[in-house]
Amino acid sequence: MEMTLQTLAPRCHQTARDFVEGERVVSFLVRDVSQGGTVIRFDVAESAQADFQNPGPVACRWVQVFKIRKASDNPERALKLTAETLFLALSDPANERTVETERLLQVLALMLERKRVLRAKGRSSDKTRLVYEHAKLHSLHEVESADLSPEFFLSIQEQLAALVGGGAGQQKNPVSEGSDPVPASTR
Repeated sequence: MEMTLQTLAPRCHQTARDFVEGERVVSFLVRDVSQGGTVIRFDVAESAQADFQNPGPVACRWVQVFKIRKASDNPERALKLTAETLFLALSDPANERTVETERLLQVLALMLERKRVLRAKGRSSDKTRLVYEHAKLHSLHEVESADLSPEFFLSIQEQLAALVGGGAGQQKNPVSEGSDPVPASTR
């Protein structure tokens, strides 16, 4: 999965006030239905997040501390947000974890393990979290253990739909109960 999103904005989307060094910023990834379902990032001051109106379903949200960019930073490099960089951003210990981000981390870890970007290293000492090592960075990341059952995927269906397309309004199963899924002409 690959998508292009903006880097952390220098000002609050809600109040249009510039962020100050050390301020807590809430970032939202939202599927904007008014713009054809594109995934857009909104950065809002933590103090103004109660007034923030999402233009669509929220795929995930995280909190981070604002740092002023140095002139030597390359914003073009940070512009491309992939599953890998989203995982790294959400699993950063400086970011506050919520139930939604934890569930998204579980799915991203599964995807990245399959792509061999992450390697499973076992469980944490308390046995409640899975430990992954980033193949290139050799950094360790802990993700809450989850039973990857159909119920788990149903519980995160809206988050996944907001990130990869589709929508909650789409029909889950095109075959209705009691109907014959095999046309009579093929029997």
